[in-house]
Amino acid sequence: MLALVAALGASACSAGFGSNPTTPAAEPSAVASDTSSQRPLGPPEATPLAQPPAEPASDGTTATISTEMGDIVIQLYTDSAPVATQNFINLAEAGYYDGVIFHRLVPGFVIQGGDPTGTGTGGPGYTIPDEPVVGQYGRGTVAMARKQAPDSQGSQFFIVLDDAAEQALESLRTYVIFGEVTEGMDVVDAIAATPNAGQQGGNQALEPVAMDSVTVSRP
Repeated sequence: MLALVAALGASACSAGFGSNPTTPAAEPSAVASDTSSQRPLGPPEATPLAQPPAEPASDGTTATISTEMGDIVIQLYTDSAPVATQNFINLAEAGYYDGVIFHRLVPGFVIQGGDPTGTGTGGPGYTIPDEPVVGQYGRGTVAMARKQAPDSQGSQFFIVLDDAAEQALESLRTYVIFGEVTEGMDVVDAIAATPNAGQQGGNQALEPVAMDSVTVSRP
């Protein structure tokens, strides 16, 4: 299941991937190893498929995620994360994210979406290569979810809820940052506040909010 690292106060956590996650040897001791369902995971391994044709994005490109709770506007980092950004744009413009839910809610840490199955195990059928991580994991950061394995990103992504999450994410620094929320963090907070199954239930959303559409705007 795609999960996310969480390290906030006593609930600090970190995780491996899949139904039987393992804790990376390089994981910092400050991050608890018994809550492995909390790390962002990427799509399941599968034979890569051809990606959609790319229309190169330019600086100033944004994406608007429309939900029943309001819109979330993301400034895309086309310069520092061109592969992840273009992949997100291609999927959005193909309608891939339409109707897809934010399936994982970790209060004070992140919300995660982008899996069409809504289970945290799905993806587009291909993976994209890793890129250098540029920037900080502060509130409003948008980054790709991935497995422990290199080059395992697909369609799932997460939005950071609190600056306090930065330390845990920085200690791993494996999740490619491809944007930041410039409008609608109140909507992100509202989604995060909806009921979830708690840590024992993988923080799965109990009343999931869907992305009605994701609209890309070029300058």
